[in-house]
Amino acid sequence: MARPIKTKTKSKSKPKKHAGPKSARKPARKPPHRPQPRHAGAPPAENPKALALARRIGGLVGDKKALDVVVLDVRGKTSYADYFVIASGESERQVAAMADHVTEELKKAGEQPFGTEGQATGQWVLIDYGEVVAHLFFTEVRAFYDLEGLWADAPREKLGAQA
Repeated sequence: MARPIKTKTKSKSKPKKHAGPKSARKPARKPPHRPQPRHAGAPPAENPKALALARRIGGLVGDKKALDVVVLDVRGKTSYADYFVIASGESERQVAAMADHVTEELKKAGEQPFGTEGQATGQWVLIDYGEVVAHLFFTEVRAFYDLEGLWADAPREKLGAQA
């Protein structure tokens, strides 16, 4: 006697996925705030609060005898900041002291940096305050990276007596 051949039959209906109750669903994520793109040729928007913060940072590094303190206006040239503060110190210890002084004094005023880099070495310390980014360099390292040359078309303001 021959055995019957078994065949697999596929169900045409797909199994339903259970989404669960509405309360168990993850809430929709809000997209991060992004500034509206500027029209080509339009001048960059004024940002007096960021400029005041940049000048304040310049003054604070000046308190620690920073050399060649410059504020670069990079509005419309970069999407992550409006101003760069660039300053030099004659030793790694001086650069670290400038960075510590800036973060401590601005913390007292309620300003917290989004991040800091390089504070342990003192060669190049970057302090990110969002619209203002401070670049504090050991003198030779500043000459090597030449940020002012990279942003040569950015308007600049020299600060302090040592500028």
